Amino acid sequence: MDLAMSTAFQPMTVGEIIDAMIKTPNPFYWKAFDGSTAGSPEAKYTVNINSPEGLSYIVTNPGDVGLARAFVTEGLTVEGEHLAHPYGIFDSLRDLYAQFQKPDFSTMAKILRSLGSMGAIQVQPVPEVERSSWIERKLRSGLSRHTKERDAEVISDHYDVGNDFYELFLGEAMTYTCAYYPEEDASLDEAQENKYRLVFDKLNLKPGDTHLDVGCGWGGMVRYAARQGVKSLGVTLSREQADWAQAKIEEEGLGDLAEVRFLDYRDVTETGFDGISAIGLLEHIGVDNYKDFFNFMHDKLHEGGVMLNHCITYPDNHKTAKGTFIDRYIFPDGELTGSGTITKSMQDIGFEVVHTESLRFDYMRTLRDWCENLKGNWDRAVQLVGLPTAKLWGMYMAGSEWGFEHNVVNLYQFVGIKLDDEGGRAGLPERRWWNDSVF
Repeated sequence: MDLAMSTAFQPMTVGEIIDAMIKTPNPFYWKAFDGSTAGSPEAKYTVNINSPEGLSYIVTNPGDVGLARAFVTEGLTVEGEHLAHPYGIFDSLRDLYAQFQKPDFSTMAKILRSLGSMGAIQVQPVPEVERSSWIERKLRSGLSRHTKERDAEVISDHYDVGNDFYELFLGEAMTYTCAYYPEEDASLDEAQENKYRLVFDKLNLKPGDTHLDVGCGWGGMVRYAARQGVKSLGVTLSREQADWAQAKIEEEGLGDLAEVRFLDYRDVTETGFDGISAIGLLEHIGVDNYKDFFNFMHDKLHEGGVMLNHCITYPDNHKTAKGTFIDRYIFPDGELTGSGTITKSMQDIGFEVVHTESLRFDYMRTLRDWCENLKGNWDRAVQLVGLPTAKLWGMYMAGSEWGFEHNVVNLYQFVGIKLDDEGGRAGLPERRWWNDSVF
């Protein structure tokens, strides 16, 4: 007789399974499709487990990936927060991850038999939003991490979800990187313009100079530099970004000074730039490739030229873990490290790093504003990209907002100078030459 069907076996309820996997106090109240519950009804948030499939994702991969799979497939829903800005749940999620426990062997066997009795103990299909990006790419033969071909696929997978979708939450600035708020109550567009002003000033650019922006997105930095009389070239691996940016350049009458190309930065042939900006690119490079990246940028500058690197970091100098929610669903092949590692990498190839600073709370505010914009345009977002993708963006942006507030991640800018053969700065000032102009 099949043991799973034995009359002596009493399947566990979903609530009992949750209780076996999460130590008390459980930070959520759980309600399940079989009518059972777990945790306290007094918990701030209620989690609904809507299907055996959703339960299976949680049991077989406890943590952020399993919860995300259940979330995007509607196997799990949370009461009490808007899907576009579920910021409040992340305090409870932090507590939940600390409370996960591995059941003993006999309990785990009973859990699996109980899943079997529900028809859930099988290989669950990978959610469509994941299968089309991560799994397919992983199975593609011959593409090592950070080859030109694979980098192009990864960037396209994230950024080519549709310009119309990004316009819903990025605002008029159409800028997908940390803003710099001149005042706490400044608008998102004001803060993005102030960020471009800060980068431009740190690069010490003047009318007639030349500028390269690698990983330029929709060309906001390029157009800002051109409006100041600087000849600016931007490159991006997203075709949709490049087409949008070039059309905007023509619309604003900046074609004589500004250009955005659909191009890998490694294929830029021009050299002798006065300034180079990399705003939100290093996260895609890979720590093992920093030496080659910064060498390339160093070679593209003339003596006395300045590079500004603006990127997300960890608060210390360890590498990112793989297989997490962000790596699997949002930025495949992304990798972070600490600001010390980045400073060392720039110094090791010859940059004099004259300034570093954290903009952590500015990114917290930026993400807050993006989430609120997405919330205000939620129905249109779901119409454009579908509910699973819209939910993912809301979850990852709200989670990132929480992460910046709590120093799980940080955002740094680094200013490096290419010195001449005698160690001189070719006329650059000895001390800081830019104005912060921030509260």
